[in-house]
Amino acid sequence: MSSRSPLDSARIEAMAIDPSVQKLSNELFVKSAEYGYSYNFSWLGRPIIQYPADIVAIQEILWRVRPELVIETGIAHGGSLIFSASILEMIGGSGRVLGIDIDIRDHNRIEIEKHPLSRRIDMIQGSSIAPEIVDQVRKAAEVKGPIVVILDSNHTHDHVLNELEAYAPLVTEGSYLIVLDTVVDDLPKSLYMDRPWGPKDNPKTAVREFLKHTDRFEIDLEVERKLLLTVAPSGYLRCRKAA
Repeated sequence: MSSRSPLDSARIEAMAIDPSVQKLSNELFVKSAEYGYSYNFSWLGRPIIQYPADIVAIQEILWRVRPELVIETGIAHGGSLIFSASILEMIGGSGRVLGIDIDIRDHNRIEIEKHPLSRRIDMIQGSSIAPEIVDQVRKAAEVKGPIVVILDSNHTHDHVLNELEAYAPLVTEGSYLIVLDTVVDDLPKSLYMDRPWGPKDNPKTAVREFLKHTDRFEIDLEVERKLLLTVAPSGYLRCRKAA
């Protein structure tokens, strides 16, 4: 039996800086993206549209932080909302999930609302950066306890930067602001020909700009380095101090 610690930081670091591992990881990510790999999975009956490694990483963060509120921009089929609600259910307490989407399709809303975990979920329809929506979210964030924010809606630079500026103040010290799909900056434009985002205009470029003007957040490289296949390189932001 191996004597290795499951969270051996030296082992993880060695893997992360091994150029052959990184090359293979990058090649696999590109090829898997060509086949829509993130669409292969569901969580408790709802499509989650995430890579498994990121699902595990977010689970670890939620279990460690034990948030009173998880704010998510981008709802799609609702799998991510159900996922966060399931972790909060296991944690216990009164934790809730708040999802924001510019277009919550009726059939998705119906499926989310009839799910057994819907009692922990609230949804707001509208642009996540519209002032009236931001005001609603800020009011909902008046809770006593940690807050985690997960950004996964429109992936253009300007939209994500506006989300970061609007929602970063809500993240509590020691918690996380998770920016998904920063990997767009590392992938060929051909994968996003039908989208307004792509290399040089995406969540990662927004994160870079955001971090130039704040000392509250830092990239948690420990999370990123152990995943190998992640949609969020440089996107796991740990909150260093209170607003």
